[in-house]
Amino acid sequence: MTHTSGRHPRRRRRRLIACAAALTLGAATACGGDGGSADSLELWIMEGTNPDARPYVEALQAEFIERTGATLDVQFIQWGDAHDRITTAMAGGELPDVAEIGTTWAPEFGAAGALRDLSGDIEAGGLGDDLVPGLHEAGTVEGATYGMPWYAGVRALIYRADVFAEHGLQPPTTWDELRDVGLELRELEPEMIPFPVSGGAEHGLAPFIWGAGGEIAEPDGEGGWRATVAEPAAVEGIEFYTSLATEHDLSVAAAQTWLETDQLESFENGQAAMVINGNWTITTLLESDPTWAERIGVVPVPGRDGGFSPSFVGGSLLGDFNSSEPELAWELITLMSTGEFAASWADQTGYFPGQQSLLAEVQARDEPLVAPFAQQMLEAGRNLPVTERYGAIQGEQVLQRMLQSVLAGDRTAAEAAREAAATMDETFGD
Repeated sequence: MTHTSGRHPRRRRRRLIACAAALTLGAATACGGDGGSADSLELWIMEGTNPDARPYVEALQAEFIERTGATLDVQFIQWGDAHDRITTAMAGGELPDVAEIGTTWAPEFGAAGALRDLSGDIEAGGLGDDLVPGLHEAGTVEGATYGMPWYAGVRALIYRADVFAEHGLQPPTTWDELRDVGLELRELEPEMIPFPVSGGAEHGLAPFIWGAGGEIAEPDGEGGWRATVAEPAAVEGIEFYTSLATEHDLSVAAAQTWLETDQLESFENGQAAMVINGNWTITTLLESDPTWAERIGVVPVPGRDGGFSPSFVGGSLLGDFNSSEPELAWELITLMSTGEFAASWADQTGYFPGQQSLLAEVQARDEPLVAPFAQQMLEAGRNLPVTERYGAIQGEQVLQRMLQSVLAGDRTAAEAAREAAATMDETFGD
């Protein structure tokens, strides 16, 4: 369905669609008079990395019309095209009522005026304290919340439990133990890569910057942002992470350009012994070979001296693109992001729900390949800089280029970090 920019033709078309659908379903009262005509909302859901969402959507549509008398028109959008699709729809006045958006998009689209501030609805519903902090913060800029947490993912340390058990090794709990167990594996399993350091994956680096007490960027106190990736604590994290490859030979040269998908493939092929990757990859591994359940283990990313190093909480938000039916839009958003439907989506996809209470239930099941990820998210989840400019920095792959220059031996960690910080500050200052 394509929306026009005028409200009244849009409303009339929605009512016609709603009535037709309601009559088809036998819900004739949904088309009753006296201003009680049913309406319709348009929802965009992303696909490309998620499993088939159609069974979920069919149940969602049935529940939504039962609750509200309104129908739900759902369109599936490829993740790779979604950002440009939304931008084009903004220019043409053809936005959906509600759409799934990436966490780093909320500040950008919110600053452009395309998203409604949901903070009042969240507060009125008493939902704020139960939202996963990393996701909630990702959608919140200067007190305005431009996206409701829907589902989340986080990275932790996945390791070959069978190989560890064969050699009497324990999963690491500190950075020193990560290095030392990697060195032991290098000797005990010479055909394996103890810990591939993936130069094309910024999210593998971030835990070490944060774990050393550093930050990637921070507010400058004047309404903008400044890069902090070249400050001593951040450089310490970069130095340790890259030293696993450059000094301790726990990686391979090919990994200098690896993405997370390449890294996971090396693990799946039996090459890598330890990787930092996401909770959703467990489903991928088990679907390819159910025996992985007996061969892998998961622990949170070790902290420098104990505890956990923070890991990026990614995922999706649900945004209201200034729907002309804000109450219906909010009803849909809460239906999807809380309670039964939030839990159902998490179970079907392998992601985590955006509510802490539901996430705690997942952790309480104590499933060995799930609970450590939930613990990582609840106790050591972290967000990337919440500014529309950071999306451009990611697009330029600033951190990846910094990481690759260190791994290739072209720059020291401090030199590469200074260059990256200068590039980031140029973008922040635009």
